[in-house]
Amino acid sequence: MKVGKSPLPTSLEALDVPQRVIEERIYGERLLMNRIRKVLYALIVTALGLLAAGESGSANAPSARLEFQLQALSPEFWNLVDHDVKLGLVGSGFGFTEGPVWDEAGFLYVSDETINKIFRLYPDGKKEEVIALGDPDGNTFDRKHRLIDCASVLRAIIEVTPDGKYKILADRYDGKKLNTPNDVVVGPDGALYFTDPTMDLVAGEKQELPFQGVYRLDAEGHLKLLTKELTQPNGLAFSPDGKHFYVDDSEQRNIRVYDVAAGGTLANGRIFGEEPGGKNDGVPDGIKVDKSGNLFVTGPKGIWVWDARGNHLGTIVMPEQPANLNWGDKDYHTLYITATTSVYRLEMKTQGYVAYLEH
Repeated sequence: MKVGKSPLPTSLEALDVPQRVIEERIYGERLLMNRIRKVLYALIVTALGLLAAGESGSANAPSARLEFQLQALSPEFWNLVDHDVKLGLVGSGFGFTEGPVWDEAGFLYVSDETINKIFRLYPDGKKEEVIALGDPDGNTFDRKHRLIDCASVLRAIIEVTPDGKYKILADRYDGKKLNTPNDVVVGPDGALYFTDPTMDLVAGEKQELPFQGVYRLDAEGHLKLLTKELTQPNGLAFSPDGKHFYVDDSEQRNIRVYDVAAGGTLANGRIFGEEPGGKNDGVPDGIKVDKSGNLFVTGPKGIWVWDARGNHLGTIVMPEQPANLNWGDKDYHTLYITATTSVYRLEMKTQGYVAYLEH
């Protein structure tokens, strides 16, 4: 027998490391890669902005930060918001905010996609960490008041438990991994509806499904594909009467509307509206509706306000590009808006439709 050096193990499996430890290490590596990707993206956007300012030839080139404005395109716009309303700042110093959900205990749940955490954010700006999680995105309560999150790195819809842990509700369709669940709402039937684009797929991860879908997840855990005709589905919402379903496509920069049939089936999909803009102006993202059926859709430079007939009533221009929004405060007359590094509040004349409260 020839004596020599034993070959070194080439993997964690060869070292007989428990599967749980391997999975935790893989998850940690994905978390780190995702954070690096988002930080690099922010640096690139900032550099491009500075370059554009330099190319303007003026030392007084405009900043990327806009001034808060109300731009009405129809007199009906003023039925929804007061001329003299002031935009309030709730909290700042985040990386990239998403998924606001108002808790009647008097705070917001807010995702930070860059810092990879979900926080409780109080009206005085105080933050409390709820859970550390790879790229948390859209959130909602279900009808049992459980916090539901779109966990991009996990490629799953999860329940965030009160003790700061999570439970996976769905992470596969037809035996294949989901892409990166992005936003989630409760439907009129009490089921969860969510979008599954590829926009947050971690570098090195493989897309297993050959499409970007919209799904329905019922209380028994059954997952149903509703449509796969969008290129990058993002925000979604139901009309207050439950007869129409809205979903926007960030790549196509439009909003689609479907008729809702029995069992949450979608039919007669068509273009509801379009939100064109420049490369760095923002794209259609989060959607919320009020009790009258008007839509509030984040888009280029702010929040685009639409009536139920597809008329663009006006735009709420924000100082930072918003990604999502939700109704809050005791009477649900306030829009809470997650906009890049900050969270804002805006008191409205109209009352919000909050699906998980309607049963």
